[in-house]
Amino acid sequence: LDIPPGIEATTDIARAAQGELIFLNVPAQYLRGVCRQIRPHWRNDLPGVICTKGIETNSSALSCEVAAEELPGVPLAILGGPTFAAEVAKGMPTAVTVACADTLLGRRIVETVGSSTFRPYASDDVVGVALGGAVKNVLAIACGVVEGRALGDNARAALITRGLAELTRLVVARGGRAETCAGLSGLGDLVLTASSLQSRNYSLGFAIGQGRKLAEIMGQRRSVAEGVPTAAAVLGLAARLKVELPICSAVAGLLHRSVDLQETIRALLARPFKDELIPAANAASGSRR
Repeated sequence: LDIPPGIEATTDIARAAQGELIFLNVPAQYLRGVCRQIRPHWRNDLPGVICTKGIETNSSALSCEVAAEELPGVPLAILGGPTFAAEVAKGMPTAVTVACADTLLGRRIVETVGSSTFRPYASDDVVGVALGGAVKNVLAIACGVVEGRALGDNARAALITRGLAELTRLVVARGGRAETCAGLSGLGDLVLTASSLQSRNYSLGFAIGQGRKLAEIMGQRRSVAEGVPTAAAVLGLAARLKVELPICSAVAGLLHRSVDLQETIRALLARPFKDELIPAANAASGSRR
């Protein structure tokens, strides 16, 4: 796509820090470094919007936490939701969530970036939006594996549903709200990313499902599949919170522990039968089910 008139591309980070609103749209594993580089040039009254969808591997810190640590005093929000960048750039209808602890700032950002085709919804659940954007990438890899392995649409639908349950458990245990997971930054982003080969994570999982090795796939790509590093990071977070994430754990095994694909599928299908509904008291406390 051509760069529209009025938009300036620059590699000068001081220049990039000028303006009325900054969007931090870098891979999760580089977010801390970019924040450190731009901090000397960033005014404390200049708000920032985090667009990163991932978890830092060495700390299991959420993108909102990384930015807050490296940009102390800066007013921050986070953007999440089902957004293929090419469609947004073409002006195709898109809806997102903008989460900010400062609700007035959140609404200002909504009014600033919203248009007839780009529809932001305000929230104050920063943790829920951050985790939704990160975990859906891991689940999208799992759904890609299902498609690449030709396990059927029933299996993919079940995986999306049970994956959403994993995300919800993790969000609640981390202090976010379950209802956020049913919104654009949770279910919405998951459905998009876990059902289209436009998704880098889904297409990577698809290739794995067809029997290709991760190193081979990554060696042929120039883009980042956030779900690869996030799969390991999310398990570290889940372990600290004592939350069970069988699908995310299976994906991490495939990517980082060279677990056999057929054995992974067999183990998931052999899990004990359980009730689907989680009692409200257990969900509120983040108890495992």
